[in-house]
Amino acid sequence: MNAALETLKLRGFIQQCTDIDGLSEAMDEGPITFYEGCDPTGPSLHIGHMVPYFAIRHLHEAGHHGIVLMGGGTARIGDPSGKSSMRQIISYEEIDANTKLFLGQIDNFLKFDGSTLYSANNKDWLANLNYIDFLRDIGRHFSVNHMLSFEAYKMRLETGLSFIEFNYQLLQSFDYLQLYKRHGCRLQIGGDDQWGNIVAGIELIRRVEGVQCFGLTFPLVTTSDGKKMGKTEKGALFLDPAMVSPYDFFQYWRNVADSDIQRFLLMFTFLPASECLELAAKKDSALNESKARLAWEVTRLIHGEAEADKAMAAAKAAFGAAGTAGMENIPSKAIPRGDLAAGIGALDLFVLAGLASSKSDARRLVQQGGAVVNERKILDEKTLVDASWLDAEGALILRAGKKRVFRILAE
Repeated sequence: MNAALETLKLRGFIQQCTDIDGLSEAMDEGPITFYEGCDPTGPSLHIGHMVPYFAIRHLHEAGHHGIVLMGGGTARIGDPSGKSSMRQIISYEEIDANTKLFLGQIDNFLKFDGSTLYSANNKDWLANLNYIDFLRDIGRHFSVNHMLSFEAYKMRLETGLSFIEFNYQLLQSFDYLQLYKRHGCRLQIGGDDQWGNIVAGIELIRRVEGVQCFGLTFPLVTTSDGKKMGKTEKGALFLDPAMVSPYDFFQYWRNVADSDIQRFLLMFTFLPASECLELAAKKDSALNESKARLAWEVTRLIHGEAEADKAMAAAKAAFGAAGTAGMENIPSKAIPRGDLAAGIGALDLFVLAGLASSKSDARRLVQQGGAVVNERKILDEKTLVDASWLDAEGALILRAGKKRVFRILAE
């Protein structure tokens, strides 16, 4: 097997491939051009989006040429794959703004060079398509019966599939055809929920151009308990630091289950595979150090080394290291000192800090013994926290359970 494919296999990226032997031979013959597409339907990428981009870096470092395709055109419709209901339609202006944000985040991670690694936008060939010509030239190659055999459509038929979504597979297949014609692209990669769309694109190119192309999908990553990877108590693990702070991002990785460490080190870092296996094999307190290494490596890749160092220092300060060095990097909020004169209800304080979603949530935290302010456990939900609770730095360190910390500064 081609060395780049061996790397992807070793690190857990390969779920399905249309012709692994044929793809391996094509890659052995010289650099192959591949692409991955992403519809900019949200305000930020989250860590689930990043699996293909880690794979792209491996393929690019092995000498192959990558295209990051922004779905400025397909985002106007919405992909039904993996969705239980129709995606909310957003404005063209929002799609363009999201595209700019996504490309900035991806470029920060991949470092586009404009020749062997670059971006494209399917809006360039989809936005002004003549629908009649498209149906004559492209639609005639698709069998409705065959399309309905794919799991994405079969699942949605039970809950309702709109005609606009039914067109999505044709458009994504047309993307692959366009990238083949424009850039000689012969491999599409993506999450396993894209299998049907990828196969359809390969078949379209075979019918129109008489050329063999390939598809490679990655597993949809879940944690060892079966939950979708990257889901936190506050929602998705977004890359935008305004949505998820580098500290909270770091803490997500620092607190992964022991059984997930090896898989996540291999997939979400570029440490040598042998080092990943060695780190994952450690026991007890040494394994916690491996988790910290995982957290630092992923945070460095997404937010930069300086932010990773700050998050590491904050975690050490918050969870056991002596002194307050690094405390300034813990997520915090300033309030007027006068607000503490009459005291603030403990439940309100935990809601203010974002450690509880509501007073009911905060009440449960207190009842379970998990609410702590400056090392004082809150035993009564009616407790008032006033200025006498402040530490020498004029701060309140709130802890929700063993893993979540927030700092309130009285000014």
